[in-house]
Amino acid sequence: MALSRLPKSIAGFAAALIILAAVACWGQESNRAKAHALVDAAIQMSDTEQAVKSLWQATDIDPTLNEPYIYLGLFYNSREDFAKVVEVYKKLVKYQPREVSAYLNIGEAYMSFTPLKYQEALASYKKAYEIDPHSAFAALRIGQILAHQGNRAEAQRYLKQAVADSGKNATVAAEAQKELRHLGVL
Repeated sequence: MALSRLPKSIAGFAAALIILAAVACWGQESNRAKAHALVDAAIQMSDTEQAVKSLWQATDIDPTLNEPYIYLGLFYNSREDFAKVVEVYKKLVKYQPREVSAYLNIGEAYMSFTPLKYQEALASYKKAYEIDPHSAFAALRIGQILAHQGNRAEAQRYLKQAVADSGKNATVAAEAQKELRHLGVL
């Protein structure tokens, strides 16, 4: 039905909704463009402190844009600031709760703490596996942690799954097979 056929009050309301939707869409695109610009600028900066601030600012402007989180994660990981790596990716999953790589990165960060934070890492890997049950890497890490905790049966199940789902990832398959041999399965 055309807007001209609607009563004037409803037609005016419908037109206002269309305009609001267009402005919201434009606003989202505008924020995405601003965030991209900040990321691009940060990459070019020689002042690391300012670059990091720009990347965090980009996550505030468009919290769903992956790139600033990736650069922040790489930066903090290179500095071995694993608590910050966790912070970065926890912010990402707040806005993109189905981002498997973010949960894997959180798990890897927890596995880099001294002492290792097995329970926290296990929770992150399980979340990644829940989202993608064919994630060979998530299955591998879950199996390794369960083996470390003495849960042999469950460890074997996940490690066998890692081998089955590893596809062309020979490294994951080799690690899973090594762990299975250690458990006396192969």
